[in-house]
Amino acid sequence: MTHSNKALDLDAVKAFVLTADLQSFTRAAEALDSTQSAISLKLRRLEEVLGRRLLERTPRQVRLSAEGAAFLDSARELVGAHERAIASFQAEKRRLVIGISHQIVGAELPALLRRMNEHDPHLLIELRVAGSRDVSQAYDEGGLDAALVLQPPDRRRNGEKLFDESFAWIAASGWKPRAGQPLPLSTQGESCSIRNGAVRALDQAGVLWTETFIGKGAALVGAAAAAGLAVAVLARRSAPAGTVDIGRTLSLPTLPMQEVVLYSTLRDRRSRDALRTLGTAFKSLSKA
Repeated sequence: MTHSNKALDLDAVKAFVLTADLQSFTRAAEALDSTQSAISLKLRRLEEVLGRRLLERTPRQVRLSAEGAAFLDSARELVGAHERAIASFQAEKRRLVIGISHQIVGAELPALLRRMNEHDPHLLIELRVAGSRDVSQAYDEGGLDAALVLQPPDRRRNGEKLFDESFAWIAASGWKPRAGQPLPLSTQGESCSIRNGAVRALDQAGVLWTETFIGKGAALVGAAAAAGLAVAVLARRSAPAGTVDIGRTLSLPTLPMQEVVLYSTLRDRRSRDALRTLGTAFKSLSKA
């Protein structure tokens, strides 16, 4: 089928870009507040107009075809230009202050912010990255428009659960414990509920431990593990390159799950759209 006399459906192009980024019809549908079948139909029609197969569909995954990969940059530019054109009429700058637990944010943050900026160029996102307790307190005191925090499943109040975060004992590949020595730990210190749950589990299992590195944020705690200094208590997806989960090898206790929960009282469409984009992006990162 030729495409010289057909205009592209911008909604379909936007759905293609999101599906490619999130590698899922379901998560793209969530981000667009639509349904999986509607997104799938839009993309099939786009492929018909272009006369090209853009996506390879398998039961477990959605991947770009070679032609889809070639089309992606142009599609992204088209969507961005369209969003900027619309935004020129609502040039009202808007500031959104979002707090995020430093346990759940890592090297993917710049890509996350770029995606949100493309979504609404006039929306200024300010992030405050801190411990879940500090983020929750700032939100309760009115200092944040939204908060993305970790908490045990029984603590949730009126937030929206995004996904479950699983934690592991992370060490450098090839790291071995020293006979007769306590397990050296890299943690975020006593103010961290993840650390407290981990050492409680070690105590109950009769495993001797010592904290040899204390730092703030998953990146620092993970760096100590990657350097072979200690075993880090980390979210699995925050584990740096060159590290492995040694929990099973050393028969260490299973670490409790935590829920990643989004709190916000904002109800205007612009803010809700931005928060949905953020939430969907984090969900997709949790599956990576």
